[in-house]
Amino acid sequence: MGCYGFARLPAPGSRLLDNAMLFLLFQLGNDRYALEANRVVEIVPLLALKTIPQAPKGVAGMLVYRGRAIPALDLCDLTFGRPARERMSTRIIIVNYRDAPGHYQWLGLIAERVTEMMQRDVQDFVETGVKPSAAPFLGPVLIDKRGVIQLLHAQNLLAENVRELLFDCAGEAPGAQCPVSGPDTPHLTLRTSEEASQ
Repeated sequence: MGCYGFARLPAPGSRLLDNAMLFLLFQLGNDRYALEANRVVEIVPLLALKTIPQAPKGVAGMLVYRGRAIPALDLCDLTFGRPARERMSTRIIIVNYRDAPGHYQWLGLIAERVTEMMQRDVQDFVETGVKPSAAPFLGPVLIDKRGVIQLLHAQNLLAENVRELLFDCAGEAPGAQCPVSGPDTPHLTLRTSEEASQ
């Protein structure tokens, strides 16, 4: 991924700091967010999406990824009510999402400025005391020299009815499972639009 100038991964052979986790950083508007890297399968360009008629707020549509139709959420639309800006650093983050039966499915997350990784102890994130009921996916925060970074809980992005709608629309057969990366070795790569659709 580094050769494309986007998310900077640790150097080959480097080790995590004691008790540290890898996080993928991105922005929604001017605010920074972090996603646990062990949930991330791949980062792909902003691809053309098929619209889902009468889709719930934040549902951008479906994309073809590795020969399969998977749902995609626009995190800017979901959080702030406006679509992500179409820029070179706006990407689709493919994550492993656990459905109601406990199977892992692929889910695309559209976010802005998907450009960095960081290593931090999860204990560095602290609760804010503010838990908006309409955004249960927003977690604790940490502060660095550039300001505030808020943790995003991908598993809390979808209400039950939306989850059922999206994975039905994507054509998932009952019990189908997507391959997952190991919990301690996130598989992060950057693909071209042509590669992602194959």
